[in-house]
Amino acid sequence: MGRLEDSRQAPAPGAASPRGVLYPARLPTFDRLPPPDAVRQLVRWFWIPEWQIQPGRSSRQQLIAFPACNLVVEPDAVGISGPTTGSSHRDLTGTGWAVGALLRPAAVPHLVADPAALRDRYEAVDLPDLHERVYREMAGSGDRQTRHRRAVDAFAGWLSEAIPPPNDEALLANAMAEAIDTDPAIRTVEDAAVRVRLSTRSLQRLAGRYVGLPPSTMIRRRRLQEAAERVRTDPDTTLAAVAADLGYSDHAHLANEFRSVLGLSLSSYRQRVTREDGGV
Repeated sequence: MGRLEDSRQAPAPGAASPRGVLYPARLPTFDRLPPPDAVRQLVRWFWIPEWQIQPGRSSRQQLIAFPACNLVVEPDAVGISGPTTGSSHRDLTGTGWAVGALLRPAAVPHLVADPAALRDRYEAVDLPDLHERVYREMAGSGDRQTRHRRAVDAFAGWLSEAIPPPNDEALLANAMAEAIDTDPAIRTVEDAAVRVRLSTRSLQRLAGRYVGLPPSTMIRRRRLQEAAERVRTDPDTTLAAVAADLGYSDHAHLANEFRSVLGLSLSSYRQRVTREDGGV
């Protein structure tokens, strides 16, 4: 089974220009719900797609995913997808749904022994109680919003029972990930270390234990997400301007990094996304 994971940024469900989603026109019905207070330090948000694809057809969901793990319940399984270092995709077919939790770093050590070993991988996990609780709500009665809210409450209830409250180190890991993901002024590992008041070596150890990626990779993921979003949503901007605004040394640096992750150039990506959804 391929991984299914959320790569949208924080705006409300259905908001335009989702960061990290490379081709928004392909998205199925998709909701994001905030975590209940009891698991706010464990989950950044819950995400729920539902899809009905015509027989013989498929919908490819391609992402530059957030540097994080996702715990995902689907109709027939529960799995964990690790942090990714390239683009990722899944081809949706038939009828289905998923209820995923974009995990904060504090939750990861309780679910994954070594997140670095799970890079670019999806693993099925044996969590029958979690599956039963979420499946019951998704398959139950009520409109979509009602079912989704109940499924999130069931998921959060399981997490609050399975994972103890985070300690100070886990909360620091949360703060590190939040700063890297939301502050465009953080462009280097040294910037991130100063922000969370750690040495660069301590920051690297923290990221390795709780995220499974080096801080430098986490920063690059955010910048590539932002570059793709700018290219997609602002057709009048030049690629050189995008590179300068995001702190790349030059256009070639951004172009090479984009190609190494996605396998296509920024200009080719702009052409593709314009054909699919008009750049919206």
